[in-house]
Formats: sequence, C-alpha cells, structure tokens
Amino acid sequence: MTFIRETIITSCDAAGNVHVAPMGATVTETGYVLAPFRPSRTLDNLLATRCAVVNFTDDVRVFAGCVTGRRRGWPTVPAERIRGAVLAAALAHEEVEVAAVEDDGVRPRLECRPVHRVTHRPFRGFNRAQAAVVEGAILVSRLHLLPSEKIDREIDYLSIAIGKTAGPVELEAWGWLLDRIAEHRAGGGGAA
Repeated sequence: MTFIRETIITSCDAAGNVHVAPMGATVTETGYVLAPFRPSRTLDNLLATRCAVVNFTDDVRVFAGCVTGRRRGWPTVPAERIRGAVLAAALAHEEVEVAAVEDDGVRPRLECRPVHRVTHRPFRGFNRAQAAVVEGAILVSRLHLLPSEKIDREIDYLSIAIGKTAGPVELEAWGWLLDRIAEHRAGGGGAA
C-alpha cells in the first residue's frame, strides 16, 4: 500500500531563489519519494541542489494559492542543516537530501532522505473543509487532464464539507480554487 502525505515542498535554485509548491510525498522506510511531473521548477531545483524541505502545514491557503497563482510569495525562513528554506507557516518540517534519482521522461522519482526534523507547533487535525481544500487543489492542478464532468462532480461533493465546516481561511482558499476553475473554462486555461 502506498502512503502519500500532502506536503508543501520548498526548494531553491542554484542562486538561492526559493520556490514553494504543493506535492504528494510518498513515504518510504528511509524517507520520501518525490515524483514531480516535467516540466517542474521543483524538479529542476532538486536536481541542481540535491536538497529540499518537506513542510507540513494546516494553512490550506498555501496549497490553494500555489495551484491558482493567487499568491506565490509565502514567507520562509532559512533551513538549519541544508541550503534551503522552511515555510514559515509549517507546523513541522523535514530537511531532505536527494539520495537517488530514477530518471523518467514524464515523472522522475527522487528518493529523499531526511537529515533534520523539527516540530514547531502541534498539529490539531484537519476539519473537513481543510481536507476539501487540499483535494480541490489537487483537482485544480489537473484541470488540463480531467474531464469537466469529473471536476464538477468532485467540486459539488467537496462543497458539502466547505458549507458545513469552513472558516474564513478555508473560504478564502476555496474561492481561489473556484475562480481558477472558472478562468480555465473561460479560456484562461493551460496548466494550473
């Protein structure tokens, strides 16, 4: 069984410019496998610097903001053991180094091993709206791949959780996702 954690990956290019992106990190016995699709700034950064930070956050605006382009300048602080950056909103983070690369023309797999782990604040759990925003962000990242009917069905279902448990943060993030879907359908498409 594959166990994937929905995370925010912070990576840096060779010049030290920080890139923030949501990504599922597959849990392994020794760390994580990251498998970004090509083209990907995260992939380019991982191959160039051989390190990144796996961030765990409950601020779902980061997930929604990254996939919709509503906000990309998420605050970061320097990592402790690698040349990298930690998401300031992280509840916990793991600084990782790339141990092996399985190249692929579409989706390379990078085996990453933690070199430093820090818990900043306790995780008190997601409410249903937070989980819905994360799922909605995954859908938006695949607008160019999925049929409209599937998007509509999933958004309708996820809207139930938004209506029942969303607070101001989740409502803001959900609004960004719905706006992005509308833009895509109006011809502002392309990959989210």
